[in-house]
Amino acid sequence: MGRLSKPLVEVLIALAAVIGIGFALLQWFLVSKIKLSEQPAKGGKSKTDDGVRDDDEEGPEGFEAVRKCSEIQNAITVADQSEWATEARLSSLGKPDEQNKLPYSPFVVFLIISNVIVPTGATSFLITEYKYLGVFMLVFAIMIFLFLGSVRSYSTHSQPCHYNKNQMCKSSLANAVFSTLAFLLGALTSVLSGFLGMKIATFANARTTLEARKGVGKAFSAAFRSGAVMGFLLASSALLVLYITINLFKIYYGDDWEGLYESITGYGLGGSSVALFGRVGGGIYTKAADVGADLVGKVERNIPEDDPRNPAVIADNVGDNVGDIAGMGSDLFGSYAESSCAALFMGAISSFGQTHNFSAMSYPLLISSMGIIVCLLTTLFATDFFEIKDVKQIEPALKWQLIISTVLMTGGIAIVSFVALPPKFTLYDFGNQKIVKNWHLFFCVSVGLWAGLIIGYSTEYFTSNTYKPVQAVADSCRTGAATNVIFGLALGYKSVIIPIFAIIVAIFVSFSLASMYGVAVAALGMLSTIATGLAIDAYGPISDNAGGIAEMAGMSHSIRKRTDALDAAGNTTAAIGKGFAIGSAALVSLSLYGAFVSRSGIDTVNVLTPKVIIGLVAGAMLPYWFSAMTMRSVGSAALKMVEEVRRQFNTIPGLMEGTTQPDYATCVKISTDASLREMIPPGALVMLTPLITGIFFGVETLSGVLAGALVSGVQVAISASNTGGAWDNAKKYIEAGVSDHAKSLGPKGSDAHKAAVIGDTVGDPLKDTSGPSLNILIKLMAVESLVLAPFFAAHGGLLFKWFS
Repeated sequence: MGRLSKPLVEVLIALAAVIGIGFALLQWFLVSKIKLSEQPAKGGKSKTDDGVRDDDEEGPEGFEAVRKCSEIQNAITVADQSEWATEARLSSLGKPDEQNKLPYSPFVVFLIISNVIVPTGATSFLITEYKYLGVFMLVFAIMIFLFLGSVRSYSTHSQPCHYNKNQMCKSSLANAVFSTLAFLLGALTSVLSGFLGMKIATFANARTTLEARKGVGKAFSAAFRSGAVMGFLLASSALLVLYITINLFKIYYGDDWEGLYESITGYGLGGSSVALFGRVGGGIYTKAADVGADLVGKVERNIPEDDPRNPAVIADNVGDNVGDIAGMGSDLFGSYAESSCAALFMGAISSFGQTHNFSAMSYPLLISSMGIIVCLLTTLFATDFFEIKDVKQIEPALKWQLIISTVLMTGGIAIVSFVALPPKFTLYDFGNQKIVKNWHLFFCVSVGLWAGLIIGYSTEYFTSNTYKPVQAVADSCRTGAATNVIFGLALGYKSVIIPIFAIIVAIFVSFSLASMYGVAVAALGMLSTIATGLAIDAYGPISDNAGGIAEMAGMSHSIRKRTDALDAAGNTTAAIGKGFAIGSAALVSLSLYGAFVSRSGIDTVNVLTPKVIIGLVAGAMLPYWFSAMTMRSVGSAALKMVEEVRRQFNTIPGLMEGTTQPDYATCVKISTDASLREMIPPGALVMLTPLITGIFFGVETLSGVLAGALVSGVQVAISASNTGGAWDNAKKYIEAGVSDHAKSLGPKGSDAHKAAVIGDTVGDPLKDTSGPSLNILIKLMAVESLVLAPFFAAHGGLLFKWFS
């Protein structure tokens, strides 16, 4: 038995989750102390934390602008935020700013954008998206109930357990009911994860901009604390909800742990289902706006990024929140839920479940609990122990977060492994029981953790403009967009090598030591520092939006320079976050695949049999089909966006001069309509493929489809994400003009810069729509197949049955 008593294990898990939520609320409180009104500095000029004096803060005019800012925020707070037309309400409070040629003073524009337009646009889009998803989830929940209930004709009688025939398990009807409930609960938690993430980001964007007036250190702290709010809320609430769900289901299941944890797999299915539509819909939304804004604004009109004269700029900023924040939150929640469910299920059919060893059975939850504590300590290094004083310290500070959390977590894994697990036990190994020792699982979790770090640093090398690969892509822009595209694609293909070898090593070591349970906990190890990973990932879009708000509000160059530095570091860390998500998806999918093969009764997956090989080839094709659908959707929406932005520049008098406001609402409507319409076909492809394959071709063909999609999807996802990230940072390398080489390619508006912008627009849907969505594709198909495996095993393969 494990060395920890059941009451102590329950207390530790619940306590870790509560501490994580409390820490998130503390960070939220500290960010909320940044007010949109402040007193004037005494003694004239105030010195910022990076030693640069900002003239925006001196004199009575500056203070008057801040005071006016407070008045307008109060007006906005009581206004009807469902309407876009704020001009009439605010005209009496804001005076035109002749110097910057804006309809209102910079701080008035700042408040309109940060308090009304961006939050309202993001909220209204998500609410509309979730209404569509609500209908879909309800229909799919009914299908889950009908399919699983029909396995034994909706019998209410107990039945022999699938893995241990000497014991009796609950009825198939009970499994159908509780799997459906778990699915709905997972979907709801995923919705809340995305929605809360978006709310946190829109709350923090403006405050990060304001803190940038005081220096880069203050702005970094605001952005990172806000990211930490999302990271700890998601990690802690996911753990707490899963823990409570298990205990509630246990009231009915009692000693039937096999049935209990089989039904819990529905929790992961619900989480990933919402994540898929959130990633695809949000990605289409933001990239349609981004491409339209860049092609017309930068290339044709030669105006800066996030210029308020650009009609698509608001849709672009709204899209950052619904795609990069809400979609990412749901995505990583789905990965966490699936890896936990896979490990719990594999543990339930091993000696842990058969001997009812609660401490060992809770090993995945204890690993996640330790991860929350480790990430809490790691966060303090960035926010309290060290202070950022120069823009050059930003990127190293974020990378040290990854290193510190990985090192501390390795020690935490050792503690949990030797305290919670018995010295020796057996694990299910495809019909056999494999003898395993507790230090074996320590190495399984650790190898997943360190493989994640290797994937992250490999991603950084190929996407950061600090290193030669991206600089070579930037240099290729000398001869135009075509060579830029060629170099970018080559970089993406090459960047697959190191992550794949890291995944291979993790799979070989974990499977050799502890079979499929080892692979499952290796995936959990990669996600054990999810709170820190999410904090770093959310930091990027928050900083990006903060820079956009500064530009739109006409703030000084020094403020924009600081927010650009934050954004540049955020671009690299966002790419690292995508690498983590894809790498963990590979391990999660493989563990779910093993659980599916076991549950469906397949003895061996033989690729030389016709049933398997046709599935293998078809499955390898699916990521390309899916990517084609998402890329085409972005292209179609971007086409409409480009035409609309061109129309406004050509027909609205005074728009280029800055004396007239553009029609932001029309561009927002184009992105909204396109994303809601276009997210359905790719989502249907992913959700229906396991159903159609399992029902008509059977579990053997479905096993081939899952294997093919896994092998192909991981590599396409890594390549797409890194190619897009490299093009993005090549453009920023030229724009920043820090080195002599970069200066020779610039400045903004040069032929090389225009070629880089074109490359960036091609890469946008790759890195923010298709690439991130593919890791959900391989996870979702695997967990859906696992949940419905009893039905496929009992009634699937209709075509082969008919022809035979």
